[in-house]
Amino acid sequence: MSNKNKGRNGVVYSTNPDYVYESEQEPDTLAPDQQRLYVRREVRNGKPCVVVKDFIGQSDDLKALEKKLKNHFGTGGSSKDGDILIQGDILDKLRQYLQAQGYKTKG
Repeated sequence: MSNKNKGRNGVVYSTNPDYVYESEQEPDTLAPDQQRLYVRREVRNGKPCVVVKDFIGQSDDLKALEKKLKNHFGTGGSSKDGDILIQGDILDKLRQYLQAQGYKTKG
């Protein structure tokens, strides 16, 4: 399946030429004390990284959290498919930082 149809759950085909698919809107960003982030260490391309999953909110807020983490730890990283990837083996430091910011962590 191509990426352009990835968010179209349940829509197969429409014979109406004027049909416009109404996609779901992004959920509102929850407060940090209401979020429970799943943090784990992974090895990607032979290099260690930390992955933060289960962020509930808009993509702009996800990018802001990613930027805040990268600036604090002085590392690279990216956000992809609702996950934040931070380069390096800094799992314990990242958990402590997120908990200090008010997030609950698991994993």
